[in-house]
Amino acid sequence: MRKTIAYARVSSDDQKDDLERQKQVLELYCARQGWTFEVVADLGSGMNDHKKGLKRLLHDILADRIGRLVITHTDRLLRFGAQLVFAICEAKQVEVVILNQGEDTTFEEELAQDVLEIVTVFSARLYGSRSRKNQKLLDGVKHAVEEASS
Repeated sequence: MRKTIAYARVSSDDQKDDLERQKQVLELYCARQGWTFEVVADLGSGMNDHKKGLKRLLHDILADRIGRLVITHTDRLLRFGAQLVFAICEAKQVEVVILNQGEDTTFEEELAQDVLEIVTVFSARLYGSRSRKNQKLLDGVKHAVEEASS
């Protein structure tokens, strides 16, 4: 019998409360459906495909151990590449359930979030995640994104 996996992810330690909320939403949903399930949680960028939980998830999908994948939003799986994972799920006959809790974001908001994530990843690589230059750059980008979204 193939199992149900509920997958949750956040980008940084600052978002640990959000990770707990995601896990609670997933647990409640799966329990209400009467499914036996396991929650897999990752802490890391949506652009990083080397996260321990994601790698285990993909390995188990390819090994036919998973029959259902439950996530709150598409970008919780991966920021870029989620469609490839969904194609693998389809090929392996894994049902994908996307809860989409909360308001849907507009195209412009998603694009701004993607750009911010790209800048965050590359600036962290260039300057180190705790450097002042990196923080100034991030603050400037965040401000620009907030103004563009307003």
